[in-house]
Amino acid sequence: MPAVAVCRQARLEDVEPLFTMIEGYARQGIMLPRSRAVLERQISDFVVTEMDGRIVGCGSLCRLGEELVEIRSLGIAEGYKGRGLGSMLVEELVLQAKRQGIPKIMALTYEVSFFLKNGFAVVEKEIFPEKVWTDCVNCAKQHCCDEIAVLKILD
Repeated sequence: MPAVAVCRQARLEDVEPLFTMIEGYARQGIMLPRSRAVLERQISDFVVTEMDGRIVGCGSLCRLGEELVEIRSLGIAEGYKGRGLGSMLVEELVLQAKRQGIPKIMALTYEVSFFLKNGFAVVEKEIFPEKVWTDCVNCAKQHCCDEIAVLKILD
């Protein structure tokens, strides 16, 4: 019988597996690193996917304004990709944004087709001054950013 994936709110005891997963992506240059201390402070922003008692996926929401949140740190462990776990995480993050009454959810990504499949549209990143002035201003890729901005309007 195949293992069942469960999507749930992250807890403090998840910090180490979150750190390990995010660090792996950061070393590949496709995700911003997060320190253990930052993860501890922001743990309530994270959701995880768990299979067989192991954290195999993660994602978080970051509020960028009254009407906008960003999906961050979205990743799936090697060996678990292609099983719909990323879409499960995005669905949960979208539900959280809706519950908070936030009408727009965005992400900066290299995986455009994944986000298109999940109901997002490609947009110009310049339409997000909230993002540019909070994060991009401190990023090493600020003037040569190769990530694609995607947006979903929530109903």
